Amino acid sequence: MDAVLKSLMQRAKREEEARAASAQELPRPSREEAEAAVRTLIAWAGDDPSREGLLDTPKRVVKAYEELFSGYRIPDESVLDRTFGEIGNFDDMVLVKDITFHSHCEHHMVPFVGKAHVAYFPVERVVGLSKIARVVDLYARRLQTQEHMTSQIITAIDEALKPRGVAVLIEAEHMCMAMRGIQKQGASTITTQFTGIFRDDPQEQIRFLSLVRGVRV
Repeated sequence: MDAVLKSLMQRAKREEEARAASAQELPRPSREEAEAAVRTLIAWAGDDPSREGLLDTPKRVVKAYEELFSGYRIPDESVLDRTFGEIGNFDDMVLVKDITFHSHCEHHMVPFVGKAHVAYFPVERVVGLSKIARVVDLYARRLQTQEHMTSQIITAIDEALKPRGVAVLIEAEHMCMAMRGIQKQGASTITTQFTGIFRDDPQEQIRFLSLVRGVRV
């Protein structure tokens, strides 16, 4: 089982590296080109991009995109580059739950929003708690699928900390389901992934899920 999981994680890493390399090869459009694209979309939607209320919209959209998709401009390895070794004999679970995030579906470029819950069993070293939230933001602020985002988070933590196990649960509402298509507001999607002790010991999975849900164990 460990060999299979290792192979899957290595494959995911190769795919991520290939995707990043491909993105770097593409020339980034200028700000003026991006604003022109927004004007084109406004006209395609049926409105007049030259009317007063829309004159500055292209600039605002491009500025918003810089923030919403800032995850592309942060090196993956930089977020977890500092760890701490003064943890005494602590070797139990570290859980950061209810990490709110917003991302954008790569299929329709509309938002999906939700919470991420991340836990790991440290080996000698831990990472600052805010860094876990930063990892979630790093991958959320890209065009995404929830499944891929789950895999990216767990792979990043597993490779940086080499813990005894990592658990990730993400729950989110997708506007591509709520605002268009089937139009089912309130439907939530849950994805999970486990490595190490969380994968091998069902009791640790139960403990993780119970703590996430606020159930005493």
